[in-house]
Amino acid sequence: MKPIRTERLILRNWEDRDHELFHRINSDERVMEFFPFRRNRAAADAKMDEVRAWIEEDGYGFAAAEIAATGECIGFVGLSGTEDIDVLAPGTIEIGWRLAPEFWGKGYVTEAAEAWLAFGFETLGVGEIVSFAVADNDRSIAVMKRLGMQADPGADFDHPSVPDSHSHLKRHVMYRLSREAWQVRKRAAR
Repeated sequence: MKPIRTERLILRNWEDRDHELFHRINSDERVMEFFPFRRNRAAADAKMDEVRAWIEEDGYGFAAAEIAATGECIGFVGLSGTEDIDVLAPGTIEIGWRLAPEFWGKGYVTEAAEAWLAFGFETLGVGEIVSFAVADNDRSIAVMKRLGMQADPGADFDHPSVPDSHSHLKRHVMYRLSREAWQVRKRAAR
């Protein structure tokens, strides 16, 4: 993938130096509050390598977000297909994120997500990008709203990969943004 630069960030593929951070954001209780699993170091390393290969192949994915001024990796923001979620229509593209807690509340996710929306709509030419989260995940839902995404309560769903042992994490709310709505929002911001 060709790195994407924003005002403060570089969005790039994962590098070997990112393994520690990737493990941390996949095992930290605060970061993973709305997920039914935690990854140990071996599982996190394997997943990071898998994601890196997908990004290399597709040119996008849940990419590393690095602070441009320091070179510090803070987590990921990116676009991904949703083929593994059978309740979503084939070809659905989601935007998602996960940052280390010390970087929360600084606008990094919104900044990076805006760049990924532009990539999705302008470079990939998709007609819609979705995002979804556990219904109680107020922080992520706030980001979705800041991005101009609209709730679609009729499309809320029970995530098929969340086990019954974590029933409080099953229900996910769906937010959508069409290319047309994004373009209107972009023109209004000028």
